[in-house]
Amino acid sequence: MDLQGIFISNMKAIRKAKHITQEKLSELCDTDTSYIGQIETRKRFPSLTFIEKIACALEVEPYLLFKNDLNESPERMKKIENLKSEFFQAIDGNLEEFLKKVVS
Repeated sequence: MDLQGIFISNMKAIRKAKHITQEKLSELCDTDTSYIGQIETRKRFPSLTFIEKIACALEVEPYLLFKNDLNESPERMKKIENLKSEFFQAIDGNLEEFLKKVVS
């Protein structure tokens, strides 16, 4: 898969895993819904500035939109997001307990 395909696949997977519609993503990015649809159907490709808007709206780092192995199941992505959240909470609390939970 080429870089554009990876980006599109990841954007859609993240958007769907977070239960964000194309309409909602377009609102968050301050653009037309049709533009998001055109990106997802390979009719257009966003600028770097707009990729940053998409990443911000999806609450991910921009590089994750280009990561080749990110195209995982929405359930796995949700689990990863939950683990990240628990990790940051553990930093304020008991990191050792968190690590035991993850390893087991």
